[in-house]
Amino acid sequence: MMIRMVLLFIFLAMFGCSAEELPAFKDGDLVFQDVQSSQSAALKIATHSPYTHMGVIFVEEGKQFVYEAVGPVKYTPLKKWIRQGLNGHFVVKRLKDREQILTEGAVRKLKESGEIYEGRPYDFHFGWSEDRIYCSELAWKMYNTALGIEIGGLQRFRDFDLSDPAVVKILKQRFPEGVPGEEIVISPASIFESDLLLTVYEN
Repeated sequence: MMIRMVLLFIFLAMFGCSAEELPAFKDGDLVFQDVQSSQSAALKIATHSPYTHMGVIFVEEGKQFVYEAVGPVKYTPLKKWIRQGLNGHFVVKRLKDREQILTEGAVRKLKESGEIYEGRPYDFHFGWSEDRIYCSELAWKMYNTALGIEIGGLQRFRDFDLSDPAVVKILKQRFPEGVPGEEIVISPASIFESDLLLTVYEN
């Protein structure tokens, strides 16, 4: 029995995957997680979704990064990005027709469409303007601007579940003069549920 255990240990040491190793994702993949904050807790209730933050994966010189709107908009190493999520859980989704759509030139356009927002502050009021931006807005606008694709359906504030006390508390802090019910918004949940995407990884 001891010999078998030693052999198993040697095999895992040589061929097994460590906790730090990740699959090789592709440019343009969308990654989702939940982060711990009062805003995230309210967002989960309002959107009926466990995922409250997201970004777009890009690969540079073999290293994987997440382009995200977190204040400011920036590239974050994927491993570091994963650690900021609740229990390290994350899901990666990809365009179903990625190989036909995301050609080398299309990936370049996707990057360029996002980099115009680089350094811009986070939008705590979830407006549709360009001076500030939030995570799902960044991803949606990148795909729409570069490729003419709408990943996830646009909604308005009034479409969400805004009655829960936790949600009401956040909204009163952000919108003391009243919630802009007609404001266009795109949530991580809406993108996550898009029928244009398929799940390629979940830990």
